[in-house]
Amino acid sequence: MKTARQETILEIIASKDVETQSQLIDELAARGVKSTQATLSRDIKELRLVKELTGAGGYRYAAAGRDELSDFDVRLKKIFRESVTSHATAQNILVIRTLPGLASAACAALDGMDIAGLVGTLAGDDTAFIAMKDTESAENFEREIEQLL
Repeated sequence: MKTARQETILEIIASKDVETQSQLIDELAARGVKSTQATLSRDIKELRLVKELTGAGGYRYAAAGRDELSDFDVRLKKIFRESVTSHATAQNILVIRTLPGLASAACAALDGMDIAGLVGTLAGDDTAFIAMKDTESAENFEREIEQLL
């Protein structure tokens, strides 16, 4: 359902100039897709939609270019790599230790990445808890962290 909704959003913004979330909700409804403003906001963030200036002087939603996404991912990984000091797995939970004050930055970086099995993150000052779908996902992600660091 989420994937279909997001594909519909991409189709809409590719075919029409949509300036506001309200207009986008209306366009989705016209295609039989119900959505709330909160869900739409999450979709916009996940799809990394940006507002760009149109030739008529207005704004429209557009998908970010590949180069922008690649640069974004590189920056997120750099933030993560430079803030993490250690990590450990406890069943489906990963515990990540960071430099003081950087656990939130590490979690924000993780939240911005497309990580299979990630359920959510919780940050303190120098410790982050990463909830994964299951133990196998946690172990796989810990191996990815090893490669990333």
